[in-house]
Amino acid sequence: MARSWRNFFRRTKEAEEETKNERAVGVEDEEVIEEEEPPERDLAEPEVTEEPVQEEAVEESLPEPDEVEEALGPAAAAERQEAAGEEEFGGWFGRLRRGLQRSRESVVGQLNAAVAEFRDAEDEEFWERVEEILISSDVGVTTTAKLVGELEREALEKNITSGKELRELMISHAEKMLSAGPVELDISHKPTVVLMVGVNGTGKTTTIGKLVEYLPGKAMLAAGDTFRAAAIEQLQKWGERTGAPVVARERGADAAAVAHDAVEAAKRDGTDVLMIDTAGRLHTKVNLMAELEKVKRVVERQLPGAPHEVLLTVDATTGQNGLRQAKMFKDSVGVTGIILTKLDGTAKGGIALAIANEIGVPIKLISVGEKVGDLHPFDAREFAEALFGDL
Repeated sequence: MARSWRNFFRRTKEAEEETKNERAVGVEDEEVIEEEEPPERDLAEPEVTEEPVQEEAVEESLPEPDEVEEALGPAAAAERQEAAGEEEFGGWFGRLRRGLQRSRESVVGQLNAAVAEFRDAEDEEFWERVEEILISSDVGVTTTAKLVGELEREALEKNITSGKELRELMISHAEKMLSAGPVELDISHKPTVVLMVGVNGTGKTTTIGKLVEYLPGKAMLAAGDTFRAAAIEQLQKWGERTGAPVVARERGADAAAVAHDAVEAAKRDGTDVLMIDTAGRLHTKVNLMAELEKVKRVVERQLPGAPHEVLLTVDATTGQNGLRQAKMFKDSVGVTGIILTKLDGTAKGGIALAIANEIGVPIKLISVGEKVGDLHPFDAREFAEALFGDL
């Protein structure tokens, strides 16, 4: 069964019971609510005028919650939105396949040709060709050597001679490699603090806006990116649209101070999940990474055990550079999960295999487009089938 938003969040039993009750009330009232006219809402976009290369565009077609969704509560509304998205786009798997189309045309097209000629697991030239294809898809030398080595060994042991069997074996090994750890997002603490990190232009702020649409319970946002032009305004616009309060200071303020204010506000207001945005920074800049470590220390001092999740957004189009980013951020702030963005804009989706294998941090979410519904919990089997399945 493919992973969905319903089983993505790890919560306390009390919170899950509260959601069930909330959902039951929503079902009873739904018929009456649907007769009412939804209120008109301001759909104006935030202006982002400076540094267009590094700016993260706010989603133009972000759906507004209607009255039914508000009555059902966040968790039930997320389920409704997910179901509507799957109906419109032929299911998440279909959307994932389309999002990975460039990678599939690059990888699968070549693999189809190679596998069509596969007859003998002892054919060294065949395995060398598979290695070349995987490396060209940014799987990387280390991960490719491991994957092909395992494939060749098992193909020999099982005396595999058909391309169909080999493809299934490839999907199975890729799934195992992509399963680097628990994918669920731990929001079992109150408040749960999620620290969003990454380099410029990877989509941190936009991803926060998308993710808060699905979060159960009461969410709060912190505008910790006090450096980038319009970053604070962008997050505030997401807050207005999702109903999440935003803790912010003026541009240029100390990011650690913003984090301090946000944690105190979250504790005071009974917030379930606090998401802290941070300024994009190059992983090679020691002083900027030290600043990020300071933010984490301040959060931990205010709330022992926090941040409970540190999510790193990685732009899939950056290929092996994204792998280096993941290594540096993991060493610096202890990344607990990866969000792989912009998969629809690259022919090198194999970077997911490299990250899972070489970093050892689970990929928790992937994004294959600009819309809210294009963000989805990561499923290793689903991804492997979409990447290596038949065209």
